[in-house]
Amino acid sequence: MKPKIVIARYKAWDLLNYQEPVICAMLDKGYEVVAVATPDACVARLEALGCRFIPLNMHNQSTHPLRDLVVLWKYVCLMLREKPLVFLGYTVKPNIYGSLAARLAGAKIINNINGLGTAFLHNNWLARLVTLLYRLALASSSKVLFHNQDDRELFVRSAIVRDENTGLLPGSGVNLTRFSLQPMPSLVQWNGLRFLFVGRMLWDKGVLELVEAVGNVKHKYQQTVCCLLGAVDERHPSGIPKARIQAWCEQGLVTYQPHVEDVRTEMIKADCVVHPSYYREGLPKSLLEAAALGRPVITTDSVGCRDVVEDGVTGYLCKPRDAEDLALKLLAFIELSPEQRSAMGRAGRAKAEREFDEQIIVRNYLELLSTLV
Repeated sequence: MKPKIVIARYKAWDLLNYQEPVICAMLDKGYEVVAVATPDACVARLEALGCRFIPLNMHNQSTHPLRDLVVLWKYVCLMLREKPLVFLGYTVKPNIYGSLAARLAGAKIINNINGLGTAFLHNNWLARLVTLLYRLALASSSKVLFHNQDDRELFVRSAIVRDENTGLLPGSGVNLTRFSLQPMPSLVQWNGLRFLFVGRMLWDKGVLELVEAVGNVKHKYQQTVCCLLGAVDERHPSGIPKARIQAWCEQGLVTYQPHVEDVRTEMIKADCVVHPSYYREGLPKSLLEAAALGRPVITTDSVGCRDVVEDGVTGYLCKPRDAEDLALKLLAFIELSPEQRSAMGRAGRAKAEREFDEQIIVRNYLELLSTLV
């Protein structure tokens, strides 16, 4: 009988887009892989990889105790029925409720803390509750993997995990073949450069600061273009209303696309990818993809984001929540020569090859699983 691994994340789309290389590697090594998530259009593609899919509906932002008890009960029933050898958890609720259920089923547990989101931005009741739940859920974990050193140190300092049970991974990595080095699109010295933001439309992602910064830049370089790419989520506490984004578009500050089938098509057209987030990021995948394509990055000197950029070499770091400082960094990039911008992009690609190759993640997981099986 094949050793069974249950891998859980919020949505099927997340599992496919972030964990596909790990899932494929585990299947190739002879493991039985059971994927657990809220179902969406990506279920068929997950099953085509060779894993079995079990739907488990949840709302990732809900803090309603009864709804969360239902999610916990669903996980308990699933774990007792499946009896996996190993449970791999990603995102908050699978990490917490999936781990508690896996412990009851006697499974070994590997957790992946891929950013802390809005829950840890403020010292309030929600942050204290999530800290307590994490402490309970991760107490029996064989390994807790983090995407950046800041989150790792916070969990150890808060006595949520023991330092010897932790590890560090470069996010979910990037496919360096699929995201290959591409020439810069613009050969102009200054005007008409295209900046791109990729991510959910959340205030905490620094979208307002980006729009304000672009407005300032356009006073000097009117042909500057800024594109926003990502879904609106008005149910999220930090969600930006669609009407607000439409107003920015009507003012000529930005253009907006909610979705593209292949993010490479938009990144290749951009001169620079901008991500002014002060959300507790893990290691933003959009920035890893941008670096792999040879696109310079401007992002905040904040948790997770700063790990992707060598300031002045592969891009620029700006102050969080500071539209004026962000505007200065945009201007500094615009006023580089085409050769300097290309050199910055190539340096980002070299960093991606050294540090962010998804095969690093695959090797780490396979080695860790081999010690547990």
